[in-house]
Amino acid sequence: MTGRLARLLLVLFVWPAAALAGDAAGRFDFYLLSLTWSPSYCEAEGGARGDAQCRTGRRYGFLVHGLWPQYERGFPEDCPTRLTPSETDVRALADLMPARGLVRHEWRRHGACSGLAPADYLRTIRAAREAVRIPTAFQRLDKYVMVSPAEVEAAFVAANPGLRPGGVAVTCDGRRLREVRICLTRGLGFRACEEVDRRGCRADRVVLPPVR
Repeated sequence: MTGRLARLLLVLFVWPAAALAGDAAGRFDFYLLSLTWSPSYCEAEGGARGDAQCRTGRRYGFLVHGLWPQYERGFPEDCPTRLTPSETDVRALADLMPARGLVRHEWRRHGACSGLAPADYLRTIRAAREAVRIPTAFQRLDKYVMVSPAEVEAAFVAANPGLRPGGVAVTCDGRRLREVRICLTRGLGFRACEEVDRRGCRADRVVLPPVR
């Protein structure tokens, strides 16, 4: 067998099989809780789409974007499933994730890889959110505020005993703070996550639009 043919067979058969094996439901190392700053999302794109969280009279600060199973490097996604959350379970999460379509999307892409039933996964989202305390400074804002990503991370660390700087990361779109991402064990305790922390926002300062 030539070296070229051997490499071709590896690409066609061995690597895909390894990828499928790696993305088996329930096989992951930790969770990543992603909290989105709703005013940033609405200002950037959600408002133009008419998303539920951006409608007049909705005063949301941090909402849950998702709870994502993670490997130490990379993450599983789109694990095969025929299960789907019930409408009742989806509606029960509306205070944390107002967009029902997002809840269903998150289940399909990430939740199915948790190894949990849909209702249990949605309950785990709530438990994960309840495990994190939002710093007082970011619970309500009535004006635009400029902050550094490091200041936001430090505020979350100070508000959550056990959380360390290596277990939280801020993301941005170059101008606005978009998300705070916190790494949790499978038991929902705080833990470090080098790869997530390394992908954090590198801007010196970012803006938080107000809650309106």
